[in-house]
Amino acid sequence: MVKLIFALAILIGLCNISIMVDAFAPSGWTKAHATFYGGSDASGTMGGACGYGNLYQTGYGTRTAALSTALFNDGASCGQCFKIICDYNSDAKWCIKGASITVTATNFCPPNLAQPSNNGGWCNPPLKHFDMAQPAWEKIGIYRGGIIPVIYQRVPCKKNGGVRFTINGRDYFELVLISNVGGAGDIKSVYIKGSNTDWMPMSRNWGSNWQSNSYLNGQSLSFKVTTSDGVTKQFPNIVSSNWAFGQTFSSPVQF
Repeated sequence: MVKLIFALAILIGLCNISIMVDAFAPSGWTKAHATFYGGSDASGTMGGACGYGNLYQTGYGTRTAALSTALFNDGASCGQCFKIICDYNSDAKWCIKGASITVTATNFCPPNLAQPSNNGGWCNPPLKHFDMAQPAWEKIGIYRGGIIPVIYQRVPCKKNGGVRFTINGRDYFELVLISNVGGAGDIKSVYIKGSNTDWMPMSRNWGSNWQSNSYLNGQSLSFKVTTSDGVTKQFPNIVSSNWAFGQTFSSPVQF
């Protein structure tokens, strides 16, 4: 009996190790700068280059940021999460000492090449810059400062509920928004399967919108999603066969 308990303890320990190894690990710390946009209620941050739409309704809230070109990676970084701290040692006047905030990448901060990079062109390449929703920025900076030096690290995303799939497009063109992704947060590849088809690769259209050019009307839909850290999750028959364009389907599965 003792041997059996010992063996079970080892097995449980190995399972825990496996889970820890597979989990997305935080990155090191990097220097950047941060500004804010969208107003005190973040209403101006809705929509955005990742395609998440109304950030209140899709669960992202006000803890979001637009990324500069150096960070946005043509939309591949959509959904990534960052822990950001104002660099008090570099700017004690405008930093809130010891404060941090975790935000999700939901938008793109375009370059302003008409302005110098140190005076208005904050998002010009090759600068690493976060244009944060104002409520998030004010957790770490004092409003009148406008722009602050920060240090940041990429961290695992913690989301409420499971991954969501919103089906847009038209016949022979399914445009699927994949949102509320935990773990690494960003998506590397997606496969779709109708109840009458095999697995078919999808391609990134823009932001977190992935497309298929197949006729899948009247079929239940399954998805296979791989995040940037190589973790793959399957979502079998998450979309019922009577689906219609414009609907969102929530899964119990999360990364």
